Amino acid sequence: MSAAHPRDVLLDAQASAWALPVCDHYSGVAARMHKSLQLQAEMGAEFGACVFDVTLDCEDGAPVGGEAEHAALVTELALGAAPSARVAVRVHAVDHPAFEADVAHIVGQAGHRLCHLMVPKVESVADVQRAVAAVDAAGATSLPLHVLIESPAAVHHAFEIAAHPRIASLSFGLMDFVSAHGGAIPAAAMTLAGQFSHPHVLRAKLAIAAACHAHGKVPSHNVVTEFKDSTALENAARQAAQQLGYTRMWSIHPDQIRPIVRAFAPSSADIDTAAAIIDRAAALDWAPLQHEGRLHDRASYRLYWQCLERAHLTGLPVPHAVRHWLY
Repeated sequence: MSAAHPRDVLLDAQASAWALPVCDHYSGVAARMHKSLQLQAEMGAEFGACVFDVTLDCEDGAPVGGEAEHAALVTELALGAAPSARVAVRVHAVDHPAFEADVAHIVGQAGHRLCHLMVPKVESVADVQRAVAAVDAAGATSLPLHVLIESPAAVHHAFEIAAHPRIASLSFGLMDFVSAHGGAIPAAAMTLAGQFSHPHVLRAKLAIAAACHAHGKVPSHNVVTEFKDSTALENAARQAAQQLGYTRMWSIHPDQIRPIVRAFAPSSADIDTAAAIIDRAAALDWAPLQHEGRLHDRASYRLYWQCLERAHLTGLPVPHAVRHWLY
């Protein structure tokens, strides 16, 4: 049996689009930020894995004129989070007056505690480079950046942005994208139904996902504002995962987290199939094999390995034969 880890054997499987928890939960109000970190710990214990990141929000969370105070608050929360917590911060956009101060204070003091920094309203690689320069100046030269793609110009540059080595994930900003069209796209395109049917919105979502997959980055789907209908939300998340190629999704309410995790999780049947194929492939030193009348080789092994990674990220058990590669 091959002693090599599947990530090392299966070419670019290590640069997986499933490299991050499948849910990114945003909150910007002090009490909710505290509760989000507490919920992350509770669900981590329940699932045996961190199934969502907590992103503390400065862009929408900070009151106008209170940006410095809010930056100090999120810094304190990040520093006080449990050692195992996955906590990130969304700062203001690079052209906002508070951007430099946000980064200097938050990253300068708590950069070592952050899993990433989210930068909104990125339009081009030049914006990415400006953000990298600020983060590096604050002393966090290895901190990954996530960016929000929120305009037609940004979608046009998505492949170039995704190619930057410090970028780990691209997120789609639905509402800003729609409003950036000056009324040419109706408000209905922001709704649960409209965002999956309007051709311009769908084109943007597909372009962002394609850019991420082309460069081994994580595509993160936008929020769904109709948070009270958990069934509809879960269906939307499943559509984003299974039809549009997204491997992560935003949450803006605690009730959205579990439906998102369920939607991005593989089925038990898929897990069993993936485990059987990967186990046999490793025993054959990754030579081709037949399974239930179908031929498989490294191309399909990669897919099945990523299914097992996704199971692990969503807290699902995997068969004993392959468990040692994931835990």
